[in-house]
Amino acid sequence: MDRKKVVVGMSGGVDSSVAAYLLKEQGYDVIGVTMQIWQDEEREAVEENGGCCGLSAADDAGRVAQMLDIPHYVMNFKDEFKSRVIDYFVEEYLAGRTPNPCIACNRYVKWGSLLARSLEIGADYIATGHYARITRTAAGRYAIKNSVTAKKDQTYALYDLTQEQLAHTLMPVGEYTKEEIRAIAEKAGLPVAHKPDSQEICFIPDHDYAGYIERAAAGRVPPAGNFVTKDGRTLGRHRGIIHYTVGQRKGLELAMGRPVFVTEIRPDTNEVVIGEAEEVFGDTLICDHINYMGMAELPSPREVTAKIRYAHAGERCTIEKIAEDRIKCTFHRPVRAVTPGQAVVFYEDGCVLGGGVIRRP
Repeated sequence: MDRKKVVVGMSGGVDSSVAAYLLKEQGYDVIGVTMQIWQDEEREAVEENGGCCGLSAADDAGRVAQMLDIPHYVMNFKDEFKSRVIDYFVEEYLAGRTPNPCIACNRYVKWGSLLARSLEIGADYIATGHYARITRTAAGRYAIKNSVTAKKDQTYALYDLTQEQLAHTLMPVGEYTKEEIRAIAEKAGLPVAHKPDSQEICFIPDHDYAGYIERAAAGRVPPAGNFVTKDGRTLGRHRGIIHYTVGQRKGLELAMGRPVFVTEIRPDTNEVVIGEAEEVFGDTLICDHINYMGMAELPSPREVTAKIRYAHAGERCTIEKIAEDRIKCTFHRPVRAVTPGQAVVFYEDGCVLGGGVIRRP
């Protein structure tokens, strides 16, 4: 019987390298692929950044593949990454929202484009080094399940995957802690066993989001405007809405004599609303662009746990469908900084039921 063929997205890091190792040990026919998604920045800047789109990633992945005696290829996804991730990221900030580029990259590039090409070359699956697991519900639907380690769990960023994508996906790393993954890499002699994890957004090496947007959208960046209170009183001048996000305290440069926070961004009037700490909390949100995963629909209100950002621990809430492709989420306790543009992800018993994009509190 032919062995199942799996394409492993190898970023050059320890997690994806161990994913390739584990799958080969399990008897799969493994092919390593590094996705070329870096744009035209200076080579030195991207190499210094490293991570999943640094030029050094392909070199590290190639060394691991050679050691595992598996083929390794570099596939060009530069155009897809530009249109699906970078352009989306820029446009969302220009519109006063705070995007999550990793979610877009997962859905449209890593799983959209890479899976399509992998199936074209005869692969049965793709695999990544994400800390998550895949399960089947009692109704037979595929769902992302929490990894064994809450500290590294990456299910939030994977909520937007489709049933078809999940049917062709393996996630072997989700069964281990980070420490166990590094120990496996060290025991196997992988050269990336102690390579540091990549941080922040991979295509902005200096982490200066606003500077990046100003260059990418030259001539279209909203100008300076007013800081205002909720009732419209002017407090001072801001540098432009791309510099701010809901919940932000640092960098406001407002002499208020006490800590104040961004509570809302109003792109239509080019205003940034400032409020007290308690005003950053809310107990409802509206989301759209719904992706149903562990559940096929939402016919009636349902109590779930929801996360409103990657690092959020989650809060119990009731979700109800209020229109086509629109869900209202009512939290049992107020949550901090409901941020338009971010994802809200619904969980039950450690499995992703689905999620959407936050439109407004």
